[in-house]
Amino acid sequence: MKTTKAQEQVPLNDCAVQQMNINRRTVLLAGLAMMVPGQAVFAQTVWPARPVRILVPFSAGGAADTSARAFGVQLTELLGQNVVVENRSGGNAVVAASAALQAPRDGYTFVWDAANCLTNPVLVKDLSFDYEKSFLPITMAVRAPQVIAVREDFPAKNIQEFIAYAQAHPGKVSCGTPPSGGMAHLALALLQERAKIQLIHTPYRGGADAARDIMGGQIDSILITASSARGPVSAGRARILAVTSAQRSAAYPDIPTIAETGIAGYDMDDWFGLFAAVDTPASVIPRMQEAVVRAAHAPALIASMDQAGQVPVANSTNEFTTWLGQQRVLLQTLIRNAKITVS
Repeated sequence: MKTTKAQEQVPLNDCAVQQMNINRRTVLLAGLAMMVPGQAVFAQTVWPARPVRILVPFSAGGAADTSARAFGVQLTELLGQNVVVENRSGGNAVVAASAALQAPRDGYTFVWDAANCLTNPVLVKDLSFDYEKSFLPITMAVRAPQVIAVREDFPAKNIQEFIAYAQAHPGKVSCGTPPSGGMAHLALALLQERAKIQLIHTPYRGGADAARDIMGGQIDSILITASSARGPVSAGRARILAVTSAQRSAAYPDIPTIAETGIAGYDMDDWFGLFAAVDTPASVIPRMQEAVVRAAHAPALIASMDQAGQVPVANSTNEFTTWLGQQRVLLQTLIRNAKITVS
């Protein structure tokens, strides 16, 4: 059938014109998507698109808080979004962990945790979640070397003499650590186990409290972070005998490690690491780990860590995960053997 001239010249109405324009835009956008594979998807998955939270399970002003805030400054610049550090202390660090698990699993909430994530399963009764199954390790951000120091007039001049004195006077030498069940307490328990000594453990709420008492001569010795020990050492009221790290501390290069003195493999630094709740988008974990690595190399952060007596680490996720597995076995066994409890 032939088309008439009148039929060929039927004008398009407004609706038809709009529909043609929509179809053209659809085809154009589809063509652009084909020309730049993944671009449309990428636009929907840009991270971070808003502020990021890091929950710290400890009070403001402590080693965990100061290190998290130092990293937070660098991460804010690197990520292009504010990184907000929130203190959620309480419950032997369980409060912060619970808050992270209750938050949306969208890659905007992290936890700056310590050894509590390894020890709480055997220290805290009726724990409502399983740390190992509930959290994804990202990186160990910081190591905080610990030291053993004695009051200025204590008879021992080095760690070997300290151990010998404690062996000769079982249950007579006091040693303060912060807090009960914390990494310093566990380091002390391991020293007693390996060196075959029995000390009087004196738990404190914080390192500053233990440092205050050794300055006043109320206790014989302390096992606290290097930064907390600076006050009494600088004042000449305490002497450092050894560091708990595997290697000597840059802050005290002339002080030997406990491992050097005959207790092979001893390595009991305090530390802080970054974790995310399970089911956090998989793409976020390597991005956050990479950002922490870059932050750890920033000169300003290195300077602030050195001043605080801490060491930036920022290792790989695999390295951190493997190390956590080894530490979990060591610390939980130590707690059970030493019958350590927390109130």
